[in-house]
Amino acid sequence: MIKNRTIQWGLCLLVLLGQAACSSNSGKPDANEEGERTSTAAQDTLSEEVTEQPATEADLAKITLPDGFQISYYARKVENARSMALGPDGTLYVGSRAKGNVYALPDRNKDGKADEVITIASGLKMPNGVALRNGALYVAEISRITRYDNISVNLQNPPKPVVVYDKFPTEEHHGWKYIAFGPDDKLYVPVGAPCNICLKKEPVYASITRMNPDGSGLEVFAHGVRNTVGFDWHPTTKELWFTDNGRDLMGDNLPPDELNHAPRKGMHFGYPFCHAGETLDPEFGKGKDCADYTSPVQNLNPHGGTLGMEFYTGTMFPDTYKNQIFIAEHGSWNRTEKIGYRLSLYRTDAQGKGSFVPFAAGWLQNGKEWGRPVDVEVMPDGSLLVSDDMNDAIYRIAYTGKK
Repeated sequence: MIKNRTIQWGLCLLVLLGQAACSSNSGKPDANEEGERTSTAAQDTLSEEVTEQPATEADLAKITLPDGFQISYYARKVENARSMALGPDGTLYVGSRAKGNVYALPDRNKDGKADEVITIASGLKMPNGVALRNGALYVAEISRITRYDNISVNLQNPPKPVVVYDKFPTEEHHGWKYIAFGPDDKLYVPVGAPCNICLKKEPVYASITRMNPDGSGLEVFAHGVRNTVGFDWHPTTKELWFTDNGRDLMGDNLPPDELNHAPRKGMHFGYPFCHAGETLDPEFGKGKDCADYTSPVQNLNPHGGTLGMEFYTGTMFPDTYKNQIFIAEHGSWNRTEKIGYRLSLYRTDAQGKGSFVPFAAGWLQNGKEWGRPVDVEVMPDGSLLVSDDMNDAIYRIAYTGKK
């Protein structure tokens, strides 16, 4: 009896302490002397990749595609395969997040399958992003960019990396990066918000930055970008387009992910004040007007985990796909009904009207995922590669129908 009473008193004390803690945090977010504000709402949790048995060849039959398209494995056992970049000789470079590796996948005989998977770097801090310039491989970790010179002839014995820039923030939350060189020969590097929803004093947070290839001249190109893990430049206009992940904990259907267009430097896309051009944030939107920020070109699936995107510039697919955008939807992690886990297409008609439709789906079956698309890459022959960090694979989508 004494033991039970002790337990009861202990539980009561915990309840009282919990109520006091909740009471002390129930007010509105306050600004410190530098103007920085942190949300008092519960913060989102980073989704971890699920380790399961690799899918089989038969699983590819679950993927639905438009008539005339086929999907196959380009490479398997590419652990935690994330963002991709293609070298001039056809070697595919692939970053990872949880694994800490960077891979090279040569296809020397050009048969549409990688000959081998070579680990050219390991033990890195979330090396998600990879990019190539003048024979050098650039790799993005959480807080730094490194460069591996003359990489294509040194796959088996990579050179010691050169540090290009090492002053990015060190927070892991949205700290992994997609990188690419733009038409202006500058390296574009996003810096995600280190939270679900917050306002940091440093302008580098929630932005897309750019720098010279040697790491000099860092500047913010776009503001109000919560977390982009994919962008590309229009083949004709050379203007930047990018995806952005909407904030969490506003319900299953708010806010949507975004597809954005940034034709010039200095634009603000709303975060953390306004989401998707139409929804003021319940905490940070007070006194703000969504009309003051740039709206998305297209609202995407809410919490769909929209990541990599690329304009289709190949000639294998029918002409209706020319210069249209393929988008990888990694999938939701905290939505009541899962959504995403597919490859989608944003296309515009002759009048400039856009539509967002599924292209390849089936990695989600009866509410259970067996794969999670991350990035897309157009190959020289016009086929499309898709990386999958859950199934540790790179897929190849080819068109064999009549044009």
